[in-house]
Amino acid sequence: MQRPTQRLSSNQTTPAVRSRRGALLLAGAILAATAAAPALADPNFPITQQQRSTAKQVADTGVPLSELAPNAPDSYKVKSGDTLWAISGIFLKRPWRWPELWGMNLEQIRNPHLIYPGQILYLDKSNGRARLRLGQPVGPNGDVKLLARTRESALSDAIGAVPLSLIEPFLNEAVIFSSPDELAGAPRVVSPQEGRVMASRGETIYVLGDNVGKRDWRIFREPKPLKDPGTGEILGFEAAYVGTAEFIRSGGGNGAVSADGKAYAIPDTYQITSLRQEASTGDRLAPVPQRDYLQ
Repeated sequence: MQRPTQRLSSNQTTPAVRSRRGALLLAGAILAATAAAPALADPNFPITQQQRSTAKQVADTGVPLSELAPNAPDSYKVKSGDTLWAISGIFLKRPWRWPELWGMNLEQIRNPHLIYPGQILYLDKSNGRARLRLGQPVGPNGDVKLLARTRESALSDAIGAVPLSLIEPFLNEAVIFSSPDELAGAPRVVSPQEGRVMASRGETIYVLGDNVGKRDWRIFREPKPLKDPGTGEILGFEAAYVGTAEFIRSGGGNGAVSADGKAYAIPDTYQITSLRQEASTGDRLAPVPQRDYLQ
């Protein structure tokens, strides 16, 4: 069985297609949700010129008090699992405006992707403006309060920008092939659960094909051509993502023999575990690849 081309992601391209409708949908969805914030934090992820410009403007004057969340605290200790999105929601009314949260103190917080658990953020409010700073607390008389402890943090411990759960529904897991024949040898759905035309989550599907000892599978539609909108040239073939299924038991392959002595195949049994759209006869299966996300 030939394995399908690796799925599209934000840091991968396919050999056949460099731009496609699904990728544009993903980009639009993320931009709408985060207002130019990166999808996942990386200590080496660059700050865009737009984000830096916004931060510079706010750093000069601070943020109006009216932009603060109603219950914005005077200080906040960064915890493991926090994201820039979540912290922005603590201080600002609109969490997607995290570049402004960073810009409240551009001098101290040079890169918001390098904020670590254990650090403390302080909100300085004066003259109708608010500024965020990173450091030790200040007492009522202006005295600096020293924390009686030290802490070391590795770069890999930096907090994330946006929780994966917010953007995962927009991730397009379709795969691209250079030829429609690349899925020809993949396991094929021959029938949904008895009495059904389509199969939903939790239901059974019957599949013919070698399962290569795998338990978890992705389900795809038969590939359709992707054409250049300008020239009409076929750039590749897209197999739309249907969902996932789990291998339950083997049917025995070609071990069955009919009454007239002819051998026939008994399909394997799978159970659908998740769906984007209902599965049906003719859909193809491919093993679930290992998925590594930066957190």
